[in-house]
Amino acid sequence: MAQGSETRPYVPWALMNAFMTEVFMAYGVPAGDAAICADVLLEADRRGIESHGCNRFKPIYLDRIENGTLLPVTELEVLKETPTTLVMDAHNGMGMVASYRMMEKLIEKARVFGMAGGTICNSTHYGIAGYWTGMAAKAGMIGISGTNARPSVAPTWGVEPMMGTNPLTFTMPTDEDFPFNFDCATSTVQNGKLEFYAREGKEAPAGLVVARDGSSDMTDPDRILTEMRKGNCALLPLGGAGEDTGGYKGYGFTAIVEILSAALAGGPFMKALSGKTEEGGNRPYRLGHFFFVINPEFFMGLDTFKKTAGDICRALRASEKAPGAERIYTAGEKEWLAWQDRKDKGVPVGESIQKELLALRDRLGLKYRFPFEN
Repeated sequence: MAQGSETRPYVPWALMNAFMTEVFMAYGVPAGDAAICADVLLEADRRGIESHGCNRFKPIYLDRIENGTLLPVTELEVLKETPTTLVMDAHNGMGMVASYRMMEKLIEKARVFGMAGGTICNSTHYGIAGYWTGMAAKAGMIGISGTNARPSVAPTWGVEPMMGTNPLTFTMPTDEDFPFNFDCATSTVQNGKLEFYAREGKEAPAGLVVARDGSSDMTDPDRILTEMRKGNCALLPLGGAGEDTGGYKGYGFTAIVEILSAALAGGPFMKALSGKTEEGGNRPYRLGHFFFVINPEFFMGLDTFKKTAGDICRALRASEKAPGAERIYTAGEKEWLAWQDRKDKGVPVGESIQKELLALRDRLGLKYRFPFEN
């Protein structure tokens, strides 16, 4: 949504953060962990990535704690550790908490040894991948991360959901006010975007999914989500159907993330991540995540890296624009602009989220009042 055209009411950041933290705690998440989880979700909203912000607070986290597929207390176990590597088992706890602890350790390792890598198995949804790579950038380092997910993406020339939306994310420090932050799924769209379309009553663009008959013209997000759960359609990889528009490239990147997320930690993959038993009951998703941190000081220095990265971004934005185009952006710039627009306003919340917030408050007996109640 363009700046200045927002019609939804805003909730102050501090109020939403306090509320979400307290709700997480009411669901059994320890206070420190609850603060991490709330911040990860709100970081998505700060960046304008509403598919992974407070829109997912209840359905992806609270509902899963209630149905037992996500454990509120995260019991991390170190399976293997060397000076530059780390493998942890999250034991179906909060993926955001496990990832935060992982990045803390990898950044410290990279300070000493220049590079570090880690993987987590038996985890759960870890929020926006850019939060973890952003931790590295704030420390003056390069961050790389990816995660597998429940199967929803078909391989090129296939129609069966086999892999997750599998983001592959890079964040690099620059000498500008914001880092170069490339954070996106390796599918044409992620599940959260379809959920957002459904919540807002918007049609999805054609060409996002492939049905069992090979067609790719479904646009009703509610129908797409329903049929995907039944296995009757699947998301397409980046580039779309077939090979003519490069769909095989997206398919390859999706497979790379699937392999790194599972194989480095020896965890489950693809259909084993469905969250369902053979009888159709719920079970933990057991996701895998991978993380790499690179310290530019061990190459030609952080200042050199930041200036060169900034020079590249500035040159790209200054290049000749297509007729009618307003401007050229570099990765992370739109998210930074979203934050400039929202930082003094708060989180924009639609009607469906308002109802969820009020229902949670009243059911838990919490003493909060939101601006949209006036």
